[in-house]
Amino acid sequence: MASQFDLMNILVGQETDKNYRKKPVIVQGMTGSFGSIHTQLMRDYGTNITAGVTPGKGGQEFDGIPIYNGMGEAVKQTGASISVIFVPASNFLRAAIEALDNGIKLLVAIPEHVPVIDSLKLIEYAKLKNARIIGPNTPGIIVPEVIKIGIMPAQPFKTGNVVLLSRSGTLMYELAYSLSKANFGQKLCMGIGGDPVNGTNLIECFDIIRGINDVECIVVVGEIGGDAEELLAEYILETSYPKPVIGYIAGRSAPKEKRMGHAGAIIYGNYGSAESKMASFFKSDVPVAKTPSEVPILLSQRLKK
Repeated sequence: MASQFDLMNILVGQETDKNYRKKPVIVQGMTGSFGSIHTQLMRDYGTNITAGVTPGKGGQEFDGIPIYNGMGEAVKQTGASISVIFVPASNFLRAAIEALDNGIKLLVAIPEHVPVIDSLKLIEYAKLKNARIIGPNTPGIIVPEVIKIGIMPAQPFKTGNVVLLSRSGTLMYELAYSLSKANFGQKLCMGIGGDPVNGTNLIECFDIIRGINDVECIVVVGEIGGDAEELLAEYILETSYPKPVIGYIAGRSAPKEKRMGHAGAIIYGNYGSAESKMASFFKSDVPVAKTPSEVPILLSQRLKK
């Protein structure tokens, strides 16, 4: 039987390390108002925050956590392979490249409004470094009751065997609450990111999850705009995906050719519409919930098959 940590191990690329609660995490931008709040919340959850990086503030401490001027020193002192970034979008690419250059293998990118060209450059660079990017514009990753790397609230999540992948942060929280309330705990919940370009896309996530034996089902929270859900549905059909999948599409009533919240959520004609995504999912035998509260109902029905 696969360990409950297998998915995170594969994301980080260290399948032999089972002790994730003690795994060191660096926070880039820890001393900013946003970074400092979420550093405390992550640590309160049990995440092992071992260092912060803020240029010019090396030698200081934040609530007992050492601050370093650069990632080289932080990684050397902590041995961390995970970093979460809270720096402004204008500084994001430089901070992310510095992290990858110093051995970070899983980088969780919180900032929004990152230029698409910067995201594209970083994704290509991460491939060269054999590293994985989550985001940008992501709420992060949580393995319930084990580790939280990001800005999601802790309360909606409960440990179990359902994987929840979402393009929307707030809807990830709402869906997790609906699942937990119905006693469908989660093995891992991850925000793909609301930007047009994602460091790790839905198909890549499904590929990672495919071989994890104790993942019971995958819940996908999609939204209007782009073709991520259509491509995923095609992948599910063409590869005879072995695990049950439940879908939910946000933005059904959104007007065409208007951006709705996320940079990736814009429809042109029928391209990227909720109808297009729902039709693709139905074709791939993926039931689509009309409301978040309907997801556990569809999940119960699917798992009885």
